[in-house]
Amino acid sequence: MQQVSERIVLTIWIGGMWAIGYIVAPTLFAMIDDRVLAGSIAGRLFTIMSFIGLFSASFLILTLAIRNGRQFVQQWRSWLLVAMLILIVLGEFWLQPQMSALRENGITDSEKARFGMLHGMASVLFLINSLSGLILLIFGLRKQN
Repeated sequence: MQQVSERIVLTIWIGGMWAIGYIVAPTLFAMIDDRVLAGSIAGRLFTIMSFIGLFSASFLILTLAIRNGRQFVQQWRSWLLVAMLILIVLGEFWLQPQMSALRENGITDSEKARFGMLHGMASVLFLINSLSGLILLIFGLRKQN
């Protein structure tokens, strides 16, 4: 049963990332003329996915650590989950507050480049996490014998 719950959590997390990041967000920007509104909706959805990711990664790391004991640190899957968790924390609690502060104050012409850089960094972190999650879905959380 534990393996089933791990698969469900991983599937919901990674599937949600792919759906929102590569289907919903682009659709919002394609259909809503107001880029600020589209960005606000997309940003809220990404925040929801970040919290789902925080829960999911923590749950999966904990279950793998309990099940595998000391072998946990020897498995690439474990380290990939830890790296994904770190990327979520960086994106949600370091990059997003900076982007939100710029948005709240109104992005001036001089701040557009900084916002673009922060947005680009957030996009790269999301891409790395979504591809890492795909790797975990393909290979599974357990080493196959």
